[in-house]
Amino acid sequence: MNSTRKLLALVLVPHAILPICLVSSPARAQQNESQAPPAPAMKPIAPRQPPAAKPPSETEELQQAIDHAGNDRASLVRNLEAFLKDYPESRQRAQIYRALVEASLQLRDSPRATDYAERLVAIAPEDMSMTLLAIQLLERNGDEAALRRALNYSTRVLDFIDRSSAGEKSPKVSKEQWEAEQKRDKVNILVLRGRLAFKLHENIAAEKDFRASMALSPSAAAGEKLGEIAELNKDLSGAIREYARAFALSDASSSANRREIRQKLGNVWRLAHGSDRGLGDYILRAYDEAVASSESLKPRRNANAKEPYDFTLRKAQDGPPFPLAEQKGKIVVLNFWATWCGPCREMEPHFERVAAQFQGQADIVFLAADCDEDETLVPPYLQEEKPRTTVVFADGLDTLLSVNSFPTVVILDRQGKIAYRAEGFDPDDVETELSNAVRNALAAQKEHAQNSAHGAKSAL
Repeated sequence: MNSTRKLLALVLVPHAILPICLVSSPARAQQNESQAPPAPAMKPIAPRQPPAAKPPSETEELQQAIDHAGNDRASLVRNLEAFLKDYPESRQRAQIYRALVEASLQLRDSPRATDYAERLVAIAPEDMSMTLLAIQLLERNGDEAALRRALNYSTRVLDFIDRSSAGEKSPKVSKEQWEAEQKRDKVNILVLRGRLAFKLHENIAAEKDFRASMALSPSAAAGEKLGEIAELNKDLSGAIREYARAFALSDASSSANRREIRQKLGNVWRLAHGSDRGLGDYILRAYDEAVASSESLKPRRNANAKEPYDFTLRKAQDGPPFPLAEQKGKIVVLNFWATWCGPCREMEPHFERVAAQFQGQADIVFLAADCDEDETLVPPYLQEEKPRTTVVFADGLDTLLSVNSFPTVVILDRQGKIAYRAEGFDPDDVETELSNAVRNALAAQKEHAQNSAHGAKSAL
């Protein structure tokens, strides 16, 4: 500390005294200046510089690129592409490619969307949803090179489906549902790959895929293409057969155009027979055969079930199994319904209010059992109506209980016997009638339990 103060004195004191000496005596000051030893030279002090700004990190630059674009999709594409030029090997490439695909589709820029979809497939070949999108975009492009790549991608998807096992499925999905989804996906990809091969004039490969698809699940789309291939091969009888089958299978929900199929069928029929005579009867027979074939291929759930408690239903919300055997010993109240049934929509609130009366009682369960043949109609219905009772698929229970009209309410006792049955309803008294029926079933169950206990004591 003392040495520091001495240094400060040597440096600062002459500067403090000098002005005073100059004012008091200029001559003396000049003399003193000539006699004094020369002062050491002062090193100039550089001005203090602010610290250099830290360059933004890769993550920060990416966030800036997104933020600066705002809601402008065109700006987002430009900013993300500029970012990729600076960071071509970014760890966020997959997410960036996906964002570029989505933004390009919104901008109706199919070539750019296709480019980034294929880039994403290259680094994430297990992304089947993006692979399928790439196939669709490439098919839309239409040139041979694009169709070839799409064909290769479709083979990759088929291989992925074939390698999948039930052990990889979500625990929320039943094995039956998983198998049905796998089958549907394979059918669709076979049709897609067949269509690509057909566009590449590889008709033998295309026919093979279409027939494999039809063997799994007959469809109008595959049948129509088989008809076209047969027509190209001058096989008029084969073309008639395939077109008629496609016409019978087509409906409002199919991708095939029923009017176009009818025109193709009529043209080939006239070439083979000279007129339309007999075509109507042939179409009717084809329809009956197609329906019978579809029914035989459709898996029957609970095929070996003989009693209600032998059935394993599925929850409609998310698909897990719902074994009725676990409800044995309880009163089971079933409301059989369908999405297309207007009275069923009116019945549901009444059914829910009755169920609410018995909420918390462990020995009773209320189920809304859907009987739609097309189960894809159910999720949108549930999203719209938001029923408060547990919704299950009937899965053949409606057939066992001979449910032929909707709504039908059935109450099963603890042994699975029918304790109450009502077809249709009167909105004025349905809740009172159903509540009384439930209470009667509960009372009968309680009486049966007491009699059983009394009988056991008597035997002792």
